[in-house]
Amino acid sequence: MATEEDVKQRQIIESRARNISHNVRCTECGSQSIEDSQADIAILLRKLIRDEIKSGKSDKEIYKKLQADYGETILYTPKFDLQTAAIWLSPVIVGGVAAGVWAYQKHRQRTNVHIMALNLVRGVPLTPREKETMLDVLTPPPPANKWWWPGK
Repeated sequence: MATEEDVKQRQIIESRARNISHNVRCTECGSQSIEDSQADIAILLRKLIRDEIKSGKSDKEIYKKLQADYGETILYTPKFDLQTAAIWLSPVIVGGVAAGVWAYQKHRQRTNVHIMALNLVRGVPLTPREKETMLDVLTPPPPANKWWWPGK
């Protein structure tokens, strides 16, 4: 008969094994975790994970062993390094560039409205020097120390 402590120990091992198995990719299926896959390699990897847990290894040690034996692609969570930095940071970079382009276009649109209006009134396009002078005159000055935080 199994004691209550043995049952708890088995439950802990099983929950750790399932947690690790959900984060490990099946090498045969590719799109499934070894927890969801019924491939022979997945069954063997699940057994290997349980054996490693029973031998007292930590989750991190098990992940390192799997990565060393099967390569980095076996884990669903790739590490952050120089090779993967472009992939991880590309959404932020694209968003920043898009925001910069949008802000620049808004700024140009605001300043070009005055020149277009003057061209319509005169009927003759402005010279580059006249455009520069008009932009200097019509561009509003930057706000004078307006604090966005109340009370300052």
